[in-house]
Amino acid sequence: MAQLFQAHPYDDPLAVSFATTYAGVVAFIAVVTEGNFARAANRLGIGRSAVSRNVQKLEAQLNVRLLRRTTRATTLTREGDFFYSRCHKGVDGIVRAIEEMRDMRDGAPRGHLRICSAAGFGRRVIAPLLHEFREMYEGVSIDLVLNDLPIDFTTGHVDVAFLEGRLADSQIVARKVMPMGVRVYGSPAYYASHGVPDRIEDLIHHDCINLRLGSGRMADWEFNVEGAIRRLMPDAKITYNDPELVLQAVMEGGGLAQLPAYLTAEPMALGALASCLERYATDDNGHYICYQSRQHMPSRTRAFIDFMCERIGASAQTHALRKNASRS
Repeated sequence: MAQLFQAHPYDDPLAVSFATTYAGVVAFIAVVTEGNFARAANRLGIGRSAVSRNVQKLEAQLNVRLLRRTTRATTLTREGDFFYSRCHKGVDGIVRAIEEMRDMRDGAPRGHLRICSAAGFGRRVIAPLLHEFREMYEGVSIDLVLNDLPIDFTTGHVDVAFLEGRLADSQIVARKVMPMGVRVYGSPAYYASHGVPDRIEDLIHHDCINLRLGSGRMADWEFNVEGAIRRLMPDAKITYNDPELVLQAVMEGGGLAQLPAYLTAEPMALGALASCLERYATDDNGHYICYQSRQHMPSRTRAFIDFMCERIGASAQTHALRKNASRS
C-alpha cells in the first residue's frame, strides 16, 4: 500500500491529523457517498467549487490522489479507497456525537445531573421535589449531594447548586428561588420561663444556640438596625453543626436561635415555635439556584432549573400567605 503521509520521523501522528483539514475529509466522504461533486455540494449546502477546493487541499496535505475525476464519473483510487475505509466510520461517529449534543441541548431532557445543596435546605426543600421531577423527565438521573462546604463547580463536576445568604461570586449565574426569612425563634415554654427579648441587647440575658458552618466558622446572627446590617455572635450555651439539631433544641425549650423560614414554617403553624425581635429582621438574604452559564445549557439542566424555580417559588408564596393570614 502506498505511503499516505510523507512525515518527518519525529512528527506526532496527532499533530499530523490536526494539520489535516476536517472540512476536506468531510467533503471527500460526501463525494464518495453521493457519487459526484455536485450532489456532495447540495448535501453540504455549499458550492461545487468549494467541495473541489477542500478535496484538493486534503490531497495536497496527504500528498496522494484520492479521487479519479473524468467528465463521466468520479471514482476512488486505491489510496482513496483505503483512506475512505479507515476514516468514514470516524466521521460518522463525530456526526452522531454532534447530533446527540444538539439533542441534549434542544431535545427531550436526558442524561445525568449532579446537584449540590446545604444539608438542611436539600433535605427539607429539594429532596421532596425530586420524585415529581423524575416522573416528568424519566430520562434524567440525579445525584443529590448534601454538603455545607463551599461548592466548586469545576472540580466537583456540579451542574446546579443551591446556595444561601448573600452571594459574592460574580462568576456564577444565580436566581433567587425564595427569601431566607431568617428570624430569631424560641418555644412557648422557653418564653414562659425566660421572657421574650425586646431588643438585640437583651440577648445577653438569654440562652442562645449557635450553628457552626461547614467551613468551621460560627454563623453570625444578622439584624437590620435602622437600615444597616448588624452582625453579632451571642454567647452560646450549646453549638451544633446541623441546623436540624438547632431547630430541635429550640423546640425543646433549650434556648433561642436564628433560623431560616424553610425550617420553621411547620412548627410555627403548629404553635411549637414563635419568633421575636421582628423589627430587626433582615429580608435581603435568599436561597439561590446557581449554575455556571446560560450558554450551551443542556435541556436537562434547563428543565431542572425551571422546575425548581416554579415549585419552590409556589411553596414560598403559599407560606407567605399563611403567615400573613395568621397575623391578621
